[in-house]
Amino acid sequence: MGVDLKDLIPRTPISFEALSGKVVAIDAYNALYQFLSIIRQPDGTPLRDRTGRITSHLSGLLYRTVNFLEIGMKPVYIFDGRPPEIKEMEVLRRRRVKEEAVKKYEEALQRGDLRAARTYAQQTAHLTDEMANEAKRLLEALGVPWVQAPSEGEAQAAYMTIKGDAYAAASQDYDSLLFGAKRLVRNLTISGKRKLPRKDEYVEIEPELIELDKVLQELQITREQLVDIAILIGTDYNPDGVKGIGPKTALKLIKTYGSLEKALKALPETEFPIDPSEVRKMFLEPKVTDNYKLEWRKPDVDAVLRFLCDERDFSRERVTNALSRVLKAHQQYAKQVSLDLFIKKR
Repeated sequence: MGVDLKDLIPRTPISFEALSGKVVAIDAYNALYQFLSIIRQPDGTPLRDRTGRITSHLSGLLYRTVNFLEIGMKPVYIFDGRPPEIKEMEVLRRRRVKEEAVKKYEEALQRGDLRAARTYAQQTAHLTDEMANEAKRLLEALGVPWVQAPSEGEAQAAYMTIKGDAYAAASQDYDSLLFGAKRLVRNLTISGKRKLPRKDEYVEIEPELIELDKVLQELQITREQLVDIAILIGTDYNPDGVKGIGPKTALKLIKTYGSLEKALKALPETEFPIDPSEVRKMFLEPKVTDNYKLEWRKPDVDAVLRFLCDERDFSRERVTNALSRVLKAHQQYAKQVSLDLFIKKR
């Protein structure tokens, strides 16, 4: 779900080319869910190989990553670890939503409403451990690094921007800012033309850059206060938030009273089912790791072809063409590095 901060957060469009040469830490689960949701047949079913195994996530990961590498961006995918116990309610809520969407999807198919079926099908996307492992295998074959987070992937990505190992974190959710990401890039994995739900209309979705310092400066608050605003609205750790409190009201309350605890005292008959300090700690002191190595290598063409074409029935021509683009980009990058070293030596 993520916290709903879109009405408060200033953001600016950014081109893919502006990310050339920059390391971007991508929330892998967030991206893979997007691929599983969007890449589907007209009736809403995901792409599958001849044995029935879902391949939508691999298709999205391959072609989107190739786009990144082609423009010179250095993607690193961050995979979630074990979710915090405090997140259990949100996990259960998501499971119920998917179960309800499955029922509505089947009903839509029975009455022949393919448009509705596809809409509900997108809500049923489920990422398994096996799918995550398949994604890691593909990344390794492509020569792209990935990092296993001890807990929340967004927290790990944010930490890498704080360390200076990544220019920005990439996710659809705003939670990265709460975890302290210096920069957040949204729409990176879903940019391009996208169909509006329940309409025969398409919109062009462009990547957008959000800088934490600029957010805090414009809103005239601290990061700790931004976290407090999020808690009032509702986060993955306290999904319900405070009834009737939206982003703008939450901002006003925190700026008026200074902290969540004082704001709650000022609200009449307000019950908060969880200790706010526990939620705050999840964002300000998340579990992260320094145990990673960032290295981008030349893709192993044979390994990619064996996995995607021989095992998962991908078009050999399309995969070969995609790999050719990566190899060309890798060659150009190697030449540029050699040129830079030559200039420095002189």
